[in-house]
Amino acid sequence: MSEDGPGAGELAGFLPYQLSVTSNAVSSLIAERYRKRFGLKIPEWRVMAVLGDAEAAGRELTQRSLTAATVMDKVAVNRAARVLEERGLIARVPNPGDGRSHLLALTAEGRAIHAEVMPLARATERELLEGFGGAEEADLRNLLARLRARAMRLAEPAPEWPEQD
Repeated sequence: MSEDGPGAGELAGFLPYQLSVTSNAVSSLIAERYRKRFGLKIPEWRVMAVLGDAEAAGRELTQRSLTAATVMDKVAVNRAARVLEERGLIARVPNPGDGRSHLLALTAEGRAIHAEVMPLARATERELLEGFGGAEEADLRNLLARLRARAMRLAEPAPEWPEQD
Protein backbone atom coordinates (compact mmCIF):
# COMPACT_ATOMS: atom_id res chain seq x y z
CA MET A 1 0.00 0.00 0.00
CA SER A 2 1.31 3.46 -0.86
CA GLU A 3 1.55 6.27 1.63
CA ASP A 4 -1.63 7.75 0.17
CA GLY A 5 -3.60 4.86 1.63
CA PRO A 6 -6.20 2.62 0.04
CA GLY A 7 -7.44 3.83 -3.29
CA ALA A 8 -4.07 5.36 -4.20
CA GLY A 9 -3.31 5.27 -7.86
CA GLU A 10 -5.21 6.79 -10.73
CA LEU A 11 -8.32 7.40 -8.63
CA ALA A 12 -6.34 9.14 -5.87
CA GLY A 13 -5.27 11.83 -8.34
CA PHE A 14 -8.78 12.32 -9.79
CA LEU A 15 -9.98 15.78 -8.69
CA PRO A 16 -13.66 14.89 -8.11
CA TYR A 17 -12.53 11.97 -5.93
CA GLN A 18 -10.12 14.17 -3.97
CA LEU A 19 -12.83 16.80 -3.40
CA SER A 20 -15.38 14.19 -2.33
CA VAL A 21 -13.05 12.44 0.09
CA THR A 22 -11.89 15.76 1.55
CA SER A 23 -15.46 17.01 1.91
CA ASN A 24 -16.52 13.76 3.58
CA ALA A 25 -13.59 13.90 6.00
CA VAL A 26 -14.30 17.51 6.99
CA SER A 27 -18.06 16.95 7.21
CA SER A 28 -17.58 13.81 9.29
CA LEU A 29 -15.32 15.65 11.74
CA ILE A 30 -17.83 18.47 12.17
CA ALA A 31 -20.81 16.11 12.24
CA GLU A 32 -19.29 14.02 15.01
CA ARG A 33 -18.86 17.14 17.14
CA TYR A 34 -22.42 18.30 16.43
CA ARG A 35 -23.90 14.84 16.90
CA LYS A 36 -22.36 14.49 20.34
CA ARG A 37 -23.41 17.93 21.53
CA PHE A 38 -26.66 18.63 19.67
CA GLY A 39 -27.79 15.33 18.12
CA LEU A 40 -27.51 16.80 14.60
CA LYS A 41 -26.51 14.89 11.48
CA ILE A 42 -24.66 16.51 8.55
CA PRO A 43 -27.74 17.42 6.46
CA GLU A 44 -29.51 18.79 9.54
CA TRP A 45 -26.70 21.11 10.59
CA ARG A 46 -26.29 22.29 6.98
CA VAL A 47 -29.98 23.16 6.80
CA MET A 48 -29.80 24.99 10.12
CA ALA A 49 -26.63 26.86 9.11
CA VAL A 50 -28.12 28.03 5.81
CA LEU A 51 -31.41 29.03 7.44
CA GLY A 52 -29.53 30.95 10.13
CA ASP A 53 -27.40 32.78 7.57
CA ALA A 54 -30.46 33.59 5.46
CA GLU A 55 -32.36 34.92 8.47
CA ALA A 56 -29.36 37.06 9.48
CA ALA A 57 -29.39 38.52 5.97
CA GLY A 58 -33.15 39.17 6.16
CA ARG A 59 -34.02 36.48 3.61
CA GLU A 60 -36.63 33.77 3.92
CA LEU A 61 -36.20 30.40 2.22
CA THR A 62 -38.59 27.86 0.79
CA GLN A 63 -37.56 24.24 0.78
CA ARG A 64 -36.72 24.59 -2.92
CA SER A 65 -34.46 27.59 -2.33
CA LEU A 66 -32.92 25.78 0.66
CA THR A 67 -32.13 22.83 -1.62
CA ALA A 68 -30.41 25.16 -4.08
CA ALA A 69 -28.51 26.99 -1.33
CA THR A 70 -27.18 23.78 0.27
CA VAL A 71 -26.53 22.06 -3.08
CA MET A 72 -27.99 18.95 -1.48
CA ASP A 73 -30.45 16.45 -2.91
CA LYS A 74 -34.05 17.54 -2.36
CA VAL A 75 -34.86 14.25 -0.58
CA ALA A 76 -32.01 14.85 1.90
CA VAL A 77 -33.19 18.43 2.50
CA ASN A 78 -36.78 17.26 2.96
CA ARG A 79 -35.71 14.56 5.43
CA ALA A 80 -33.49 16.97 7.39
CA ALA A 81 -36.23 19.61 7.47
CA ARG A 82 -38.75 17.05 8.71
CA VAL A 83 -36.40 15.90 11.52
CA LEU A 84 -35.66 19.50 12.53
CA GLU A 85 -39.35 20.36 12.48
CA GLU A 86 -40.19 17.32 14.63
CA ARG A 87 -37.51 18.43 17.12
CA GLY A 88 -38.99 21.93 17.20
CA LEU A 89 -35.87 23.55 15.72
CA ILE A 90 -37.51 24.85 12.55
CA ALA A 91 -41.06 25.74 11.61
CA ARG A 92 -42.93 25.90 8.33
CA VAL A 93 -44.78 29.16 7.88
CA PRO A 94 -47.15 30.11 5.07
CA ASN A 95 -45.48 31.71 2.07
CA PRO A 96 -47.42 34.89 1.26
CA GLY A 97 -45.80 34.99 -2.19
CA ASP A 98 -46.82 31.44 -3.16
CA GLY A 99 -49.68 29.60 -1.51
CA ARG A 100 -48.33 26.24 -2.73
CA SER A 101 -45.11 26.44 -0.72
CA HIS A 102 -43.99 27.23 2.81
CA LEU A 103 -41.12 29.21 4.20
CA LEU A 104 -38.79 27.50 6.63
CA ALA A 105 -37.60 29.39 9.67
CA LEU A 106 -35.57 28.60 12.76
CA THR A 107 -37.59 28.54 15.96
CA ALA A 108 -36.29 30.24 19.10
CA GLU A 109 -34.72 26.92 20.14
CA GLY A 110 -33.27 26.51 16.64
CA ARG A 111 -31.75 30.00 16.77
CA ALA A 112 -30.24 29.21 20.18
CA ILE A 113 -28.59 26.05 18.84
CA HIS A 114 -27.47 27.91 15.71
CA ALA A 115 -25.84 30.51 17.95
CA GLU A 116 -23.87 27.69 19.63
CA VAL A 117 -23.14 25.71 16.45
CA MET A 118 -21.55 28.51 14.45
CA PRO A 119 -18.77 29.29 16.96
CA LEU A 120 -18.01 25.55 17.08
CA ALA A 121 -17.92 25.47 13.28
CA ARG A 122 -15.54 28.43 13.20
CA ALA A 123 -13.30 26.81 15.82
CA THR A 124 -13.17 23.61 13.76
CA GLU A 125 -12.40 25.67 10.67
CA ARG A 126 -9.49 27.31 12.50
CA GLU A 127 -8.20 23.88 13.52
CA LEU A 128 -8.41 22.61 9.94
CA LEU A 129 -6.59 25.66 8.54
CA GLU A 130 -3.89 25.66 11.22
CA GLY A 131 -0.53 25.73 9.49
CA PHE A 132 -1.90 27.46 6.38
CA GLY A 133 -0.54 30.93 5.82
CA GLY A 134 -2.97 33.78 5.18
CA ALA A 135 -2.20 33.79 1.46
CA GLU A 136 -2.61 30.01 1.25
CA GLU A 137 -5.99 30.20 2.95
CA ALA A 138 -7.10 33.00 0.62
CA ASP A 139 -5.87 31.01 -2.39
CA LEU A 140 -7.70 27.90 -1.21
CA ARG A 141 -10.97 29.79 -0.75
CA ASN A 142 -10.60 31.53 -4.11
CA LEU A 143 -9.81 28.32 -5.97
CA LEU A 144 -12.72 26.46 -4.37
CA ALA A 145 -15.12 29.31 -5.25
CA ARG A 146 -13.89 29.36 -8.85
CA LEU A 147 -14.15 25.58 -9.14
CA ARG A 148 -17.69 25.56 -7.74
CA ALA A 149 -18.77 28.40 -10.07
CA ARG A 150 -17.27 26.57 -13.06
CA ALA A 151 -18.99 23.30 -12.12
CA MET A 152 -22.32 25.13 -11.76
CA ARG A 153 -21.90 26.79 -15.17
CA LEU A 154 -21.09 23.43 -16.77
CA ALA A 155 -24.17 21.89 -15.14
CA GLU A 156 -26.50 24.46 -16.68
CA PRO A 157 -28.60 23.09 -19.53
CA ALA A 158 -27.05 23.73 -22.91
CA PRO A 159 -28.96 26.12 -25.16
CA GLU A 160 -31.03 24.38 -27.76
CA TRP A 161 -29.90 25.16 -31.26
CA PRO A 162 -32.42 25.44 -34.09
CA GLU A 163 -32.51 22.37 -36.30
CA GLN A 164 -30.75 22.67 -39.63
CA ASP A 165 -32.68 21.75 -42.78
